[in-house]
Amino acid sequence: MKALSLVTGPFGNDFFPFSLTRSIADIRCGILTLREKWHLYLKYHPPLPGPISADANIIPSRELVQSLSSGNPEDSLRQATRLLQLTDILRLNGTEIKNDFKLLTEGRRSEPVSSTNKITGTDIFLEPGARVEHCYLNASEGPVYIGKDALLMEGSLIRGPFAIGEKGVVKMGAKIYGATSAGPQTVLGGEIKNSVIFGFSNKAHDGYLGDSVIGEWCNLGAGSSGSNIKNSGGLVKLWNPLKKTYQDGGSKCGLMMGDYSRSAINTSFNTGTVTGVCCHVFGNGLTPAYLPSFSWGFHPTVYDFDKAMEHIRIWKKLKGMELYPEEIKQLKTIFDQQYQLK
Repeated sequence: MKALSLVTGPFGNDFFPFSLTRSIADIRCGILTLREKWHLYLKYHPPLPGPISADANIIPSRELVQSLSSGNPEDSLRQATRLLQLTDILRLNGTEIKNDFKLLTEGRRSEPVSSTNKITGTDIFLEPGARVEHCYLNASEGPVYIGKDALLMEGSLIRGPFAIGEKGVVKMGAKIYGATSAGPQTVLGGEIKNSVIFGFSNKAHDGYLGDSVIGEWCNLGAGSSGSNIKNSGGLVKLWNPLKKTYQDGGSKCGLMMGDYSRSAINTSFNTGTVTGVCCHVFGNGLTPAYLPSFSWGFHPTVYDFDKAMEHIRIWKKLKGMELYPEEIKQLKTIFDQQYQLK
C-alpha cells in the first residue's frame, strides 16, 4: 500500500481497550481487518493517482477504491463508512462479512463440501485444507466462510453470516449465530452470537458469549458466560478510562476484552464489562463493569509484570508462537502508564 497511508487520529481513544495494542486499521470487522481489506481492494483495482492519506477508521469498499482512483479523493474519503465507536464493530460485522466474502471468493471455487453435512443456502466457501464433517451450515441469512486448514468438529451448528480464519477450530456441538467472525487460530465452543474474536483466542467450552468483542491471545475458562442485556432492558454503558466517560453500548452489549486477558472457569461477566489488556479475571459473583489493564482478580491487585510476561509466553507457545521483544516493550509501556511508574 505504498500509495496509501493510514492515519490514526484522535478517534483512537474511542476504541479502548483494543487501541492500546494496535492501530484502528488492525481491528477486525467482518472476515478481515481494515488494513487487510485495503490491501486486497488496492491489489485488484486501478492504481491510485498519487499518495493518499486516509483515516485508519475508514472501512474500504470496492466503490470507495474505484472513486479514489478516478474521482476526488477528499470527497470520497469524507463520505466513506467509518468505525466511530466500539459498538460499530458489532453493528457492521454482518455487512462486512458479506462484503469480505465477495472480496475473498470472487472468481474462485470452494473446496467440496462433504455430503455428511446439512446445508442450507449457497454462499458457503471452504478454503484448502478446511475439514467440515457432520455439521449444520445455514447460509440463508448470510455467508459461511471457513478458512484454510480450519476444523469444524461434528455437530457444529453454524448460522451465517459467519467466518473463521486459518487454522481455527469449532468444537463439537457448538451453537454459533450470525453475525460472528473469528480470526486465525481461534477456538470456538458453547453458544456464541453476534461477536468478533480478533485472533489466537479461545472461547472453547460451554457458556454464552453474545454481542462481544474479544482481542487477541485471550482465553475464556470453561463455563464462563457474559450478560449482553440488562435485567431492566435499559441502555448499556461502557466505561472508557482514556476519555473518563461512558460510551453508549446500545440495548445489547456484552464483553469487551483487551488482548492477553483470561478468565477463570465459570466467570460471570456483567453486562457491558470492559477489561483492559493482560487481565487475570477471577472472583465470586458478577465481575465489575470495568477492570483496568494488568488486573489480578475482581477486586484487583496488580498483576506482576514479569509473571504476566511468563504466562503470555506459555499461552503463545501452546499455539506454536513466541512473545517478541517489541510486544514486551509495548506491554511495559501500558503497565507503566496504568500505574504511573517512571
